[in-house]
Amino acid sequence: MKLIKISRPQLPPGYADQPSSSLTWEFVATRLTEARHYWLCSVRPDGRPHAVPRWGVFLDDRFYYDGSPETRHSKNILGNPYVSLHLEDGAQAVIAEGSSIPVGKPGIELANRLVTAISAKYAQLGYSPKADQWDQGGLFVFTPHSVLAWTVFFENPTKFEFEEEK
Repeated sequence: MKLIKISRPQLPPGYADQPSSSLTWEFVATRLTEARHYWLCSVRPDGRPHAVPRWGVFLDDRFYYDGSPETRHSKNILGNPYVSLHLEDGAQAVIAEGSSIPVGKPGIELANRLVTAISAKYAQLGYSPKADQWDQGGLFVFTPHSVLAWTVFFENPTKFEFEEEK
């Protein structure tokens, strides 16, 4: 994933008309990395939205999360990979749009990195996966295409746009 553009979001007049600063991608990536709870929004086959809270880790500028392929959001993603992901905090927002796909069986290096990162965040809440947990599926990765973030809406709304590296 390659950051290609940092800009202001297109907002109607009266919304953040004279912003005074911008956020850095490093700041936003840290928020995504340190967050414990995320909201994933997908689209049902009939076009209705579906939102679900998720646990996961932001690693290598992607969000990895797991869950049964039988869940509503997993089925939605198989039909339409375009989703949004955001943090719980609406005052200091991070709103990402992109695509989510099943990972399949991860390589052992990635599996071990995920186990370490997930356990560091969620072991105290009772969740510590094993490296072979996703051998039969159930691991997904969200890749952001654009991210909108701010810490003070009228001061620093910032938009980040990405493209897949080839």
